[in-house]
Amino acid sequence: MPREPGAVKDAANPDRIGVLVANLGTPDSPTPGAIKSFLGEFLADPLVIDLPRWFWLPLLHAVVLNLRPRKLALAYAKIWTEQGSPLLVQSRAQAESLELALAPRLPNSRVELGMRYGNPSLPSALERLREWGATRLVVLPLYPQYSRTTTGSTHAMVDASFGALGWDPPALRLLSYHDHPGYIGALAASVREHWARRGRGSRLLMSFHGLPQRYVDAGDPYQAQCRSTAQLLAATLDLRVEQWAIAYQSRVGAERWLNPYTDQLLADWAAQRVGDVDAICPGFSADCLETLEEIAIRNAEDYAGLGGGELRYVPALNARPDHVGFLAELITARANELRGPR
Repeated sequence: MPREPGAVKDAANPDRIGVLVANLGTPDSPTPGAIKSFLGEFLADPLVIDLPRWFWLPLLHAVVLNLRPRKLALAYAKIWTEQGSPLLVQSRAQAESLELALAPRLPNSRVELGMRYGNPSLPSALERLREWGATRLVVLPLYPQYSRTTTGSTHAMVDASFGALGWDPPALRLLSYHDHPGYIGALAASVREHWARRGRGSRLLMSFHGLPQRYVDAGDPYQAQCRSTAQLLAATLDLRVEQWAIAYQSRVGAERWLNPYTDQLLADWAAQRVGDVDAICPGFSADCLETLEEIAIRNAEDYAGLGGGELRYVPALNARPDHVGFLAELITARANELRGPR
């Protein structure tokens, strides 16, 4: 991100706080070739797909990467902007706004954005922080709920990058913020603003990204944290139990994923003539393919086509001031835990 030379330097205080914010990543363009490259990196991660390598990698390269990119290219084309991928555009806006918000709280700090897969990469972001002279780091994966497939994989890549760079600064790693009052408050404010603009639907659907059930059975805390987020948001909005529901989207393959599935729940609601529904995706900090194409376009079209009414998407928190302000407070509190003796 552009900066004035020396804008964050403080000669009287050699301590420099580097902040690494991370998200999943995105293809460089909405083309099959770029998507194939991105998926090849993403789906080869053993923390994402834990099948035996001898079985999965040949299947990935022989079948998945020859079929899925063309289908995804059509979906990405529906949401791609003049500035590029929505996820990258929003993530950059978050990082830039966060650096401004941190300036009065942590005067000698710098924020860099790194993607777990694709560009800008996590290693390149860490290299920029090292070159800047960071003496300690705060690592914030922008996943409110922890899963080893997302936050866990990000921290594993950070460790690998430290080894490759020969750099081992004091680093505080945030694991989740699924129940933080600032996060819940920003979600609730976004829903209330949506209701004020669009009117209030008969139900609020909270759709989280899916995960194979066996990962949770093996101890991944993701589902429990999704439920906690949903319950806290419902309570903050004073919703009765029949006025909201939780579901999981974006499943692939034949194995059992977390239930209920978003598309199946919406089909049930359409059959029941529930009427207009509001949908929010509290597990996504920035809008992306899964929110803009899957929920706001595809699921909305399917729901209306089944006679359900209108499915109205509540945008992700993106670079909302309350979201950025909460993250700045969270980072400041954790950065102070790393301060040495004064």
